[in-house]
Amino acid sequence: MAEPVLKVDNLSKSYRLGSQEIRALDDVSVTVEGGQLVAIMGASGSGKSTLLHLAGGLDTPDTGTVCVEGQNLASMSDRKRTLFRRRRIGIIFQTFNLLPTLSAWENVAVPLLVDGTSGAAMRELVADIMRLVHLENRAHHRPQAMSGGEQQRVAIARALLNDPALVLADEPTGNLDSINAAEIWQLLRRLTREMGKTVLMVTHEALAASYADRVYVLKDGRVIGTIEQGEPGHAALVAARYAELAG
Repeated sequence: MAEPVLKVDNLSKSYRLGSQEIRALDDVSVTVEGGQLVAIMGASGSGKSTLLHLAGGLDTPDTGTVCVEGQNLASMSDRKRTLFRRRRIGIIFQTFNLLPTLSAWENVAVPLLVDGTSGAAMRELVADIMRLVHLENRAHHRPQAMSGGEQQRVAIARALLNDPALVLADEPTGNLDSINAAEIWQLLRRLTREMGKTVLMVTHEALAASYADRVYVLKDGRVIGTIEQGEPGHAALVAARYAELAG
């Protein structure tokens, strides 16, 4: 049996807020197999973003392990973890994080520029990924000339450019209307179904979570249950099961 792309075991993380210790995660375990779209669902303050940051090597846990492709991120040096994240993990942010003075094409190409990829190889890779997200006709537009949905597709293209093992999506439709949000959920599902990509998405929306293969429900920093999925778009079923688990 193939090793999971992401395996989180007994993860705990606390932060200091003045004299108070905040336990953001408490003994959390999550597994994401290759080619799956998995959602982490919970209310604000449940620990979703902390879990995503740890899964992406943006922070290190107090206890427990985060392994991507069998490699323990916490055991790496800061430099090695940064290089591993850049080459094997793609991150999609709620706020797009595009550079306003660059075109869509240039925003997508940034990771290749950092890695020193040659011009010819870069042009081919960026053209392919722009076609994948259906933005080939918007390649030379700057972010301010694009809709929110188009900007997020640019961000997704950038996250996919280095063919990452794991794609992390942090509330990827939080700033979008319902039509553009549905397009992004469908795109993420298509990436797993047709391209075999592995995606971990955090969300507080039942409709977003309904596109996932499996949903982990977080409350107060703990996994309190999972929801196994069938057909996408069945938000009522996810919402009902979430209400049962979260109380």
